[in-house]
Amino acid sequence: MDTLQQILNAISQWMIPAAILTIILWAVYKRVPMYESFVSGAKEGFSIAVMIIPYLVAMLLVIKVFLASGILEDFGVALGSGLQLAGAGGFVETLDLLPLAFTRPLTGAGSRAMLVELFQSHGPDSFIGNTASIMMGSSETTFYVLTIYFGAVNIKKIRHTLAACLLADVVGVVVAIGLGYLLFGGK
Repeated sequence: MDTLQQILNAISQWMIPAAILTIILWAVYKRVPMYESFVSGAKEGFSIAVMIIPYLVAMLLVIKVFLASGILEDFGVALGSGLQLAGAGGFVETLDLLPLAFTRPLTGAGSRAMLVELFQSHGPDSFIGNTASIMMGSSETTFYVLTIYFGAVNIKKIRHTLAACLLADVVGVVVAIGLGYLLFGGK
């Protein structure tokens, strides 16, 4: 098994350089002016970056206001009380995942910070830590992606895309919690 692992490690180390070399050789074969094409692409990338900065700043401002307002904590307390009254008190422990569930569609860095905070308070191998890890892999930074990609190409009407993405995020969170209970059990 160690030999197979060493072979796989050697192959993986050469994958990116091999891909770059393949692109260069293909460009030479097709007689594409590589340097000029690279510079042209870099100019276009810079202009796109300048074009999306206002969208990025607006999105980051909304995220900071949302997180600083304390609304997540208030919502968690209200939801916990509702679960207790409904007789579903066993699910109250998953409310610690609520900040991650709400932050993940907004920002990747913020959701990683929430994940680290959950790891520090519950442990990475705990039910919450494992379920949070599943949640991170099963959801997307929806608003970031929509803001950057749709803003880059000046698409203004994102109604159906936003609804579909948020539905996918909700399904991802619910499935992550279900898998967490199935694979790691709750309290």
